[in-house]
Amino acid sequence: MDGKKLEYKGEEALKELEKMTENADEVQENILMEILSRNRDTEYLNKFLGGSTDTWVFKRRVPVITYSEIHPYIQKISNGEDSALISGHPITEMLISSGTSGGEPRLMPSIAEDLDRRTYLYNLIIPIMNQYVPGLDEGKAMYLYFAKAEMSTPSGLPARPVLTSYYKSKHFKCRSRDPFNDLTSPDQAILCTDSRQSMYCQLLAGLVHRKQVLRLGAVFASAFLRAITFLERDWTYFCDDIRSGQLDSSITDHSCRSAMSDYLTSPNPDLADEIEAICDRVSWNGILGQLWPRAQYVEVVVTGSMSQYITALEFYTDGKLPLVCTMYASSECYFGVNLKPLSSPSEVAYTLLPNMAYFEFIELENGAHSHDNQDEEVSKDRLVSLVNVKLGRYYELVATTFAGLYRYRIGDVLQVVGFHNRAPQFRFICRRNVILSIDNDKTNEEDLHKSISTAKKLLEPYNVLLAEYTSYADTSTVPGHYVLFWEIVSTSMDVAVPLEPQILEECCAAVEENLDYVYRRCRAFDNSIGPLEIRLVEQGTFEGLMDLVITQGGSINQYKAPRCIKCSSALALLESRVTACFYSPRDPTWIP
Repeated sequence: MDGKKLEYKGEEALKELEKMTENADEVQENILMEILSRNRDTEYLNKFLGGSTDTWVFKRRVPVITYSEIHPYIQKISNGEDSALISGHPITEMLISSGTSGGEPRLMPSIAEDLDRRTYLYNLIIPIMNQYVPGLDEGKAMYLYFAKAEMSTPSGLPARPVLTSYYKSKHFKCRSRDPFNDLTSPDQAILCTDSRQSMYCQLLAGLVHRKQVLRLGAVFASAFLRAITFLERDWTYFCDDIRSGQLDSSITDHSCRSAMSDYLTSPNPDLADEIEAICDRVSWNGILGQLWPRAQYVEVVVTGSMSQYITALEFYTDGKLPLVCTMYASSECYFGVNLKPLSSPSEVAYTLLPNMAYFEFIELENGAHSHDNQDEEVSKDRLVSLVNVKLGRYYELVATTFAGLYRYRIGDVLQVVGFHNRAPQFRFICRRNVILSIDNDKTNEEDLHKSISTAKKLLEPYNVLLAEYTSYADTSTVPGHYVLFWEIVSTSMDVAVPLEPQILEECCAAVEENLDYVYRRCRAFDNSIGPLEIRLVEQGTFEGLMDLVITQGGSINQYKAPRCIKCSSALALLESRVTACFYSPRDPTWIP
């Protein structure tokens, strides 16, 4: 796809989308030929292809890999060796993956034109949304974006999260020319690397423009909810700033103070009184619609592990604002868009765009519950092309990018739920990884989430909700057992009401009843796994966990609460906040 088409916007972009998806097989083949023609002389590809650009040769000879196979090349480039090890174009930066879904952060190679591809996908979002929510150019968007401090590789390449890269690019800075991209947040606040000062200034800007805001959001639901929690705790400071026309002295970043002077031009006691009247209440149920009365929707990722936050978001919106997921992307590659953005979170489907990269798929023979070792070699014969996936089946996504990833296993499990023209539409299921195992059991992220989703319904009659959770396999005793850390909050007051022990014990039992047959047999028949344990933690514990990850180099934008704790410092933090422990009172049923 040529550079001009990557710049399409509005109706022109939608027409190009139709054309591209109608010819998805041809577009994909052309993308692969272009990647091979650019990169055939790289050290990595040359050892398999011998300089050939034949796509058939690529499909027969180039192996399917994980990060461990490509990491030595990335490390060499980071240390100063030539980009030609893996890429025909200069690698201009290394993108730091979040690392919170399944392990340590990783460095992903990126070339200059990757920004064009990402911007192309961003430019599709508003034309798609405008089909369902017209008039978005008549107001502002309160989107909370956060940049991370840049690092450098030993050779001097920037190393930063993909979104920080975008916020610092000309593509983001030039968005002001587009009336659909009028953000409440000043760029200086977005680019401030002090996350507290950035969040404070962005929330304050959103409150100042509260009656002009048409849409709310952040990248992930976790970041958005952190901001709402911040506001719930510190709203009086925002009112003081607006009432006095002076920015709080805790904001010391010069760029932020300078930018916010345009928002606090004079005292505004009437606005401060309005906000105070809304915030000074026992329950914050429906608070978002009260503070931003013209808001049409909340745009956040709530698929996969983020679905945990749907209940909390529905509480703050009182269920009156749609939760919109617009796109599917990662540090390795941007993949696709949601063509029906107002669909419920459980029905979100992403259409993969055939011009983003060359896509292949590993069919999972046991569906979403396949537990194959991701490090095992995958036969090339198992790979399926983009247009040949089958409705209803589950696949692991494999991508070949322009920047030097070849047949790289992304690690995401997807289910085909439809097609837009010839391009498949996928439901994101989970990361392909086993997160808990004691004996023969293998519990993945989706299995754990479904089990906890069932169990947490037992809390609803008591006006509390499960705000966050994580887990780990405790093998310090024999037999080992699953441990869940739960943070429970009240829906009617600041401090959660203590629950009777039997309620939490029944939650333990409900989780176990909904785990798979192998786990239940190990628990009830083999006695090789002990009773599941729930450890309640203090309110604010998971915010502290996020802070810990951020101090260790993580990004608020990309943060996902780890569903299994593998970091000793994170586990120590959780253990230090435990207030009570509960165990499953009985064995789960296991006989089929």
